[in-house]
Amino acid sequence: MTVHETLLPPGWPRPKGYANGIAASGRTIYTAGVIGWDAHERIVSDDLAGQFAQVLRNTVAILAEGGAAPEHIVRITCYVTDRDAYVASLAEIGAAWRDIIGKHYPAMAVVAVAALVEHGAKVEIETTAVVPA
Repeated sequence: MTVHETLLPPGWPRPKGYANGIAASGRTIYTAGVIGWDAHERIVSDDLAGQFAQVLRNTVAILAEGGAAPEHIVRITCYVTDRDAYVASLAEIGAAWRDIIGKHYPAMAVVAVAALVEHGAKVEIETTAVVPA
């Protein structure tokens, strides 16, 4: 069941790995900034791709508490501390995305930042999901 509509203006190329826009209605769920640590607040990996995968697992667990699944994600904002490491890890990040989220591509922004608050964190993601009424 489709829970949202992907917005793609006529003549625009289809983006790879994300959507330009999403229209959705239902109950909205927002996550805080989620980082790549485990349930004991220990960073699980020294590399960005490993942390990204853990962030996705953590996000899916949080969304499940609100009755949402990966296909309900409509937007994510991703903050990375190293743009070059992010670009170099795209194949690994894409594989983790497909494994954890599936073939669902919400609206997305990636922003390079100087640092994150938690020591050792290389990526932090905020997610918005919409569960159909």
